[in-house]
Amino acid sequence: MRTSDEQDFRELAATYRHELHLHCYRILGSLTEAEDAVQETLLAAWRGLDGFEGRSSLRTWLYRIATNRCLNALRDAGRRRPPEPVPPFDPPEPSRRGEVTWLQPYPDELLECVADSDPGPEARYTAREAIELAFVTGLQLLPPRQAAALVLRDVLCFPAGEVASMLGTTETAVKGVLQRARASLDKHRGGTGHRPSSHERELTRRFADAFTAGDLDGVLSLLTDDAWLTMPPAPHEYHGLEAIAGFLRVSMAVPVPEGFTMTPTRANNQPAFLCHHGEIPAGLMVLTIDGDRVRAVTRFLDQK
Repeated sequence: MRTSDEQDFRELAATYRHELHLHCYRILGSLTEAEDAVQETLLAAWRGLDGFEGRSSLRTWLYRIATNRCLNALRDAGRRRPPEPVPPFDPPEPSRRGEVTWLQPYPDELLECVADSDPGPEARYTAREAIELAFVTGLQLLPPRQAAALVLRDVLCFPAGEVASMLGTTETAVKGVLQRARASLDKHRGGTGHRPSSHERELTRRFADAFTAGDLDGVLSLLTDDAWLTMPPAPHEYHGLEAIAGFLRVSMAVPVPEGFTMTPTRANNQPAFLCHHGEIPAGLMVLTIDGDRVRAVTRFLDQK
C-alpha cells in the first residue's frame, strides 16, 4: 500500500501507534525511551514510504522499523543510566545493586488504548503477564536481540520467518536465540500467582494501611519470605524479610511532617499506589502479588 498524502499516512499509522508504543516499552523498559522510539519509527516510515513494496503487511513493516529503532537505542549506553538519587538517610547495605535502574512503570490507562487481540495458540505468554514488571525486567537482562526475538515470536506471534527478516538473520538462528532467551527469562521471572480481584483489593488495602501508618510488622506480615524491595532509579535492592525490614526501619524513621498518603491506581496490570508527602508527589509503588502475599514491592522514586 502506498500513499503520498500525509494525512492518510497519519491516520493509518495511528492505528498501530499504541501497540508499537507497548512493543517498544517491553524491549526498552522505559516509557520515555519508548515514546522516542515510536516517534522515530513513524518518521522513518513516512520518509521511507515510497520504498515500501508491500511484500509484507504494513503492520509487519512498522514493527520491523520499531524493533530496529529499539535495538539502536539499546546500543547507546548513555541513554540507559539515569542519575542515582540520594536518599535523605543512610540506607543499609543492599542485598545487591540492580542493573535495570532505567525501568519505568506502564500506566494501565495506556494499556486500554491497545486494541485487544488474541495472542494465538503459539503465544507462550498471556497478554497480562507480558506486561508485568517481572517480565519487562527479565527482558532488560537479556541480550537485546534475544529480547526482541522473544517479544516478536512469543508475545506477538509473528512467524519465525518474519522475525528472522525483521532481525536480519535466519530462521535457524532465531530458533537458537529463542531457546536461550526463554530459559533465561523463565529462570529470572520464577512463578507468579494471581488471586481473584476481591482478594487482591483486600491485600493491597491492608498493605497501604500498614505502610502509611508506619506499621513495620504489619507490612512484613503481608510479604512472602523471599520478597524483593526495589526502587528504580536507585540500584539498591533488598531480598527477604530481614533485609527489607532493615531498610524500612531506617526509611520510616525519617519524619514526614506533611503526612504520607497512598492513592490506589494500576500499572503494568498490577495494583499500584500514587504516593504523596502532603501534596508533593513521592513516587509510584507497584505490588507483585503471589497468592495471599506480596512477592515484590517496586517503588519508582521519580514518578509523579
